[in-house]
Amino acid sequence: MALGASHRLKESLAAVETMTRFALAVLALASGVYTYLGVRSILDGSPTAVFFAAIIYSASVSVGIYAFWSYMARFYPHVTSRSSRTAMLAVMAVGCVMILAMSSWLNAAALAGSAALEQHLAETVEDYTEDLDQAHQNALAAQSLLPDIQRAKERFTQLAASERQSGALTGTTGSGSVVSLLSQMSSQLNELENGINASREQVTSLFNEGQKRLETMRGLVSAPGVVEPRADKFSSEVVALTGVITSLGQTSIAPSIRRAADDLSLGFIAPIPDGGEQDLITRQDRVMETIRTSVAAQSKVLSDAADEILSRAPVAERRFVPLSSAEAVLRYASDFIPAWAGAISIDLLPGVLVFILAVVNGAIRRQEETMPFAERITVAELMQTLAIQKAIAAEAMSATEVQATEDAIAEAKDDTEANNITSLGINKTPRKGPAT
Repeated sequence: MALGASHRLKESLAAVETMTRFALAVLALASGVYTYLGVRSILDGSPTAVFFAAIIYSASVSVGIYAFWSYMARFYPHVTSRSSRTAMLAVMAVGCVMILAMSSWLNAAALAGSAALEQHLAETVEDYTEDLDQAHQNALAAQSLLPDIQRAKERFTQLAASERQSGALTGTTGSGSVVSLLSQMSSQLNELENGINASREQVTSLFNEGQKRLETMRGLVSAPGVVEPRADKFSSEVVALTGVITSLGQTSIAPSIRRAADDLSLGFIAPIPDGGEQDLITRQDRVMETIRTSVAAQSKVLSDAADEILSRAPVAERRFVPLSSAEAVLRYASDFIPAWAGAISIDLLPGVLVFILAVVNGAIRRQEETMPFAERITVAELMQTLAIQKAIAAEAMSATEVQATEDAIAEAKDDTEANNITSLGINKTPRKGPAT
């Protein structure tokens, strides 16, 4: 039974050998095609130079992958010693790393490069949206001071009206120095209010322009078609949006409020009391001192509020870096795991075939090692052995016959020489001559 199983495994290995070569060739070709697409996305130059450079590189990758896995499939299954197998595994690991470096990431760029580049653009839009919102909030922060300024202005205006009509502060009606001072403070606060309102209109205009830029950028991200031309237009919109964000940062009226608040206190100029009586002059002095204290308090409140606004972190300058599809795939690799898995599988799937061959060959060796020698050979091998034995015997017989023939020839040659000597009379008795 073991012999039959071993024989079937050997037949199966022989049957799948052609399929293994075909599979290696197809996988190497597929990897070369996707490598070509990935290389074209990162090369610069004339179209002809890029085409030939990508073709040469992808062809080299295909040949290298096919040769590497062919060698591994041919040698690794037949290596039996532990040290040799460890060395082969180390070579395989180095080869796999080199294949990943020269091919797999380019395959991933071909499979998911456009999607990765679109994601880069989408995340850039989100970043600039946050920057625009932050710049808008910083610019509008000074608007929160507007109610306080309006209340202070109205209070000074009402006090001036009351003093003018009923003498609510000094007890004497009419427009005197107190009314003049109150009107002066109300006028300064009114100018500050007008500045804040004008700033609001400018901030709103800039923010609306920024929103339009962002809308255009979002449209470029989601638009159909090739991503590279859209990325170029996207870069132009980013430059314009950066200018809008910078303008918003410079539009804040908080520094102006801070200076105006200081002017309220430091630039306070009280008019000379104009009362006709000493008692009225004294009352005007007390009221103007009270107004000075109130203005100083209002100035401090506005200064502290302006300082709080100015202490906010400004919008950090952001620089948009255009990426190629290959660079985008590397940066956002965690978001495109399926594409990476497919790209790597194309290159490393032959390794599975190598291990399958190694397992099958190991099983054959173990089965044959446990069988007696007589059971290890098949009938065909036995017949071949007998035929070889007959051939060896025939060859030995032929050698014996040749030797016998040579010996016979040698004996015949000796006899011939002897006969020749006898015919010449060498061994005959000499004839007697005539008697003398």
